[in-house]
Amino acid sequence: MLTPMNIEALDAGMTRRWGVLVVEDDSRARAFFEASVQRSPHLFWLGSAGTVQEALSWLAQTTTIPDVLLVDLGMPDGSGLDVIREAVARFPGCEPLVISVFGDEENVLSSIEAGAVGYIHKDAAPEDIAQTIVEMKAGASPISPMIARRVLAKYRSLQLAGTPAAVAAPEAAAGTAAPSLLSAREHEVLTLIARGFSYAEIARLKGLSVHTVQTHIKNLYGKLAVHSKSEAVFEATRLGLLSHPG
Repeated sequence: MLTPMNIEALDAGMTRRWGVLVVEDDSRARAFFEASVQRSPHLFWLGSAGTVQEALSWLAQTTTIPDVLLVDLGMPDGSGLDVIREAVARFPGCEPLVISVFGDEENVLSSIEAGAVGYIHKDAAPEDIAQTIVEMKAGASPISPMIARRVLAKYRSLQLAGTPAAVAAPEAAAGTAAPSLLSAREHEVLTLIARGFSYAEIARLKGLSVHTVQTHIKNLYGKLAVHSKSEAVFEATRLGLLSHPG
C-alpha cells in the first residue's frame, strides 16, 4: 500500500528540501529508507510503493513533483526500470537512484539508459542513504565500486571488440563536431570541473548561482551522454573538447 505523502514538510519558509519517493517491495528496506530520509533536514518523505503498479499509479495522479526516485529493480509485478522511465518522462527533473541486488552489466546499463543517475548494490548500501541522496542532488552520481568496475570492464571490452578503422572513423568525425557540441559557458564550466573546482567555486568565479552551474553541468552531461564529473572529463578529452590533463 502506498504510504501517505508528508506534504506538511513543504514549509515555504524553509530551505529547499528534496522530495523522495521510494519503490521497494521489502517492507524492512522501506522502513530503513524512510527513517533515513525523515532524519535529514534536506529531504522530505513523499511515500513508498511496494509494486510497480502502485508506483505508476502514484506518478500518474500526483500533483507533487518527486525530486528523487529511490527504486529497486526486482519488483513482484515487473521491473523498476518501467518506473524509472515513467518518472523521468513525466518529471524530467526527477533523479532516479537504483538500489538493487542486481549487479550485472545488463541491468546497470539498462538503468542508466532509462534515466538513472546512480546505482548502488544492496550489499554495499550506505548506512545513511539520505546523505547519498543529498550528494546526488548536488551533482554526484553514486555508484558502488564493484558495479563501477563491471561497467568499466564492459566499456573496455566493447572498445577492444571494435576494429581500429571502426574506432578511428567516429573519433575523426567527433573532432570536427567537437567545437560546436558545447556552448561557450558549458565549455568554461567543464574546463573548471576538469581543474578540480567545486560547484560553489565555479559559481563565484563566473558570477553565477550554484543552481545555474548545476544546470550547465546537467546539460553537458546530456550532450556527452555521461553521468559523472569523471566521465564528463574523460569523454570531453576523448572528443578533443579538453586537452589531456597534466
